[in-house]
Amino acid sequence: MACSKIFSGDLPELIHDIIKYFQNDFSTLHSCILVNRLWCRLAIPLLWENPFSIPTKNYKFIEIYLNNLNDELKTKLNEYKVIDNLLYSNTLFNYLSFIKCLNICRIVDFIDKWSGDILRTSKLENRDSESNFKKLIQTSLFKTFIENELNLHTLEIEILTDFYFISYLNDIFELILQNPNFIHNIKNLKLSILFFSNNTLINNRILQLINSHQNLKKIVLCHKSILLHQSLFKDYNCSNTLNTIILYDVNLKHIINLEKVFEQLNVLKSVHFINCYSFDTSFIQQIINLSKPFKLKSLFIKEKLKINESLQLLFHEYGNCIENFGIELNYNDSLYEQQLLELITEYCKNIKFLNIYNIHHPKSHTYLLFNLIKNIKHSLNYLSINCGCSNGSSILLQNLGQVLPSKLEYLKLHLLINASDFKVFLKNSKGTFIKELLIKDLKWKMNNDILPYIKKYIMKEKRVRYLNFRNFNKELFDLNDEVKEFRLYDIRVQKYCNNFIEDRQFMQLD
Repeated sequence: MACSKIFSGDLPELIHDIIKYFQNDFSTLHSCILVNRLWCRLAIPLLWENPFSIPTKNYKFIEIYLNNLNDELKTKLNEYKVIDNLLYSNTLFNYLSFIKCLNICRIVDFIDKWSGDILRTSKLENRDSESNFKKLIQTSLFKTFIENELNLHTLEIEILTDFYFISYLNDIFELILQNPNFIHNIKNLKLSILFFSNNTLINNRILQLINSHQNLKKIVLCHKSILLHQSLFKDYNCSNTLNTIILYDVNLKHIINLEKVFEQLNVLKSVHFINCYSFDTSFIQQIINLSKPFKLKSLFIKEKLKINESLQLLFHEYGNCIENFGIELNYNDSLYEQQLLELITEYCKNIKFLNIYNIHHPKSHTYLLFNLIKNIKHSLNYLSINCGCSNGSSILLQNLGQVLPSKLEYLKLHLLINASDFKVFLKNSKGTFIKELLIKDLKWKMNNDILPYIKKYIMKEKRVRYLNFRNFNKELFDLNDEVKEFRLYDIRVQKYCNNFIEDRQFMQLD
């Protein structure tokens, strides 16, 4: 009865909560659109809130936005005689109103590719006309965004290479700066600069954008964007609003005034270090010396840490705050691995996401890992383990199932898999429901002996919601008949890349 009420639309609030649960599951959202009008009305905003982030080679959705151009802009575009048949006479929704997140550089990239597709079938006289057309589309689209007063909560600026169209960015930045209300309500800013431009004008424009409003709550600094850090907080416009800082792939040696910056931030709550470099004794000491407390929520380290008094003090002070932790152990140093795993087990009691990459000394240290998992069993939701050693993989599979919590949102195993060991793991973990299960056999040849065990202990017992199994060359998703069989048991086999959670996804943390 309750199910029929949901589908008939009698419980709209409940339906809204259910559909929102699939916010990043685009295929499911597309299916929801087809159920009925109510489901369509609730799913469409989620699909269109950040359309430039969806991986696609179809850029025609841009034409829907162009339908909102004012008459003056449409007249300019018509001069190129390529836009006449592209605009829609009417649409079911005001898709512009759904946009919540904009990535400036990705929009430029999408428009460049869309324009290229359009211009291949046109007869423009020269390359200058082509370049002018692309620039006109980009500025026109941003003018449309501004005129329609989008209610943005996130702005992303990525300069990941020396794009040939980087000159277009200045026009867009200038347009936004002339209309400060456009980004007035933005709470989340992501600044990612892999190629640090020597273009002083561009750099100044970025800083102006950052300091143009006083409502910023979260900032993500990636790659070489940290080179802007001395100017970034110079006016401290966000001192009473900024509560989250995320540093991704940043060389921390450039940060020498951490205390000076942090003391200006009155409501700072959480800091995340994700795959940063130079997380050494000197930087750790800066954290320890801070007078204002904050929560160190994420720590993903790929460099070898120095096990000393400073590191122990860091874990002692902040270990209980850490919710997301990742380490790489491929250093052929048994004592280092032992000491580090012991430190984590002793001080980090509330880890939700644990990523252990390349266990190198399997005999003793896999058991230390089991102790760690037992220690955080009450909070653990996401677990990722990589071990390229045959003996270590065997020990992991024979024992891991016994220490898993009763429910996991996500489990990823990259191992050298022996079928008999895998069977033991599945039998021992029968009491655990795993929403997303990813298994990668590091052997080159597809291990067909494993699939019957997956069917018996996972498929028929309905122990997962999303599943993928693969090796280097092939994955379960490629086997159409098998995919259909799993679907009969309400298990969705997806492409590995669609389920794979990378460390960079933690840049979306609140």
